Amino acid sequence: MEKLIVTCAITGAETTKEQNPALPTMPEEQAQAAYDCWKAGAAVIHLHVRDDSGRPSQSVERFQDTIEKIRKKCPVIIQISTGGAVGEKIENRAAPLKLKPEMASLNTGSINFGDEIFLNLPKDVEFLATRMKELKIRPEIEVYDYGMLEYSLKLMKNGVIPNPSHFQFVLGTGHGISGESRNLCRMADALPEECSWTAAGIGRYQLPVAAQAIVMGGHVRVGLEDNVFWSKGVLAKSNAQLVERVSQLAAMLQRPVANVEEARKFLCLG
Repeated sequence: MEKLIVTCAITGAETTKEQNPALPTMPEEQAQAAYDCWKAGAAVIHLHVRDDSGRPSQSVERFQDTIEKIRKKCPVIIQISTGGAVGEKIENRAAPLKLKPEMASLNTGSINFGDEIFLNLPKDVEFLATRMKELKIRPEIEVYDYGMLEYSLKLMKNGVIPNPSHFQFVLGTGHGISGESRNLCRMADALPEECSWTAAGIGRYQLPVAAQAIVMGGHVRVGLEDNVFWSKGVLAKSNAQLVERVSQLAAMLQRPVANVEEARKFLCLG
């Protein structure tokens, strides 16, 4: 197996400090969280930013400030979100790409999200994919359901997204595919052999999905964006605590964790 790449989604667009006070929302907090996660074994930071009131933002200036602060502290791969918050206009979602991060998320389908719809129209998916291609940004293809995966493979075949691509399976949102073990197997088995994948389990699925991904040869995403708890009823102390648990689990299963340069090479960055 390849070494394990650990991604940490440190903030997200929906999680609040009321849910977990450890959630980093300001640039300085996010930079410290990224550093702590890097020390714990994360090679990739999935990044959303917030405005001064803590609301989700796609401000280019706020992304730039946060990225600069992170880079002063550690050499992690920064993967910015083009999902933003539910309801954000596509032009705003695309705006931070001008900063030319190494990676960015690319959601390839729409899905119910709480009482709203996370809308990703085909024309908008192609717009984001084309923009990433122009700027030489490596997309991570975000899929929440099996039908979305099949559509993503069609996009890859048609040259809209890179061939091969790196995918992320997001399991357990409550509206897409659940985090049951058979579902991760099905998603992974559908990928062409040359493609790679990361799995993110939401809420109670975070730990079992991470364990399964490690033994299957995939990669793992954890973080307070996806799960605010350490165990049932017990809040996680930090993003780094969640990363450290995965790193320790990988060590127990004798699968070494990739450092940043190893992850960068595997993901075809730079």
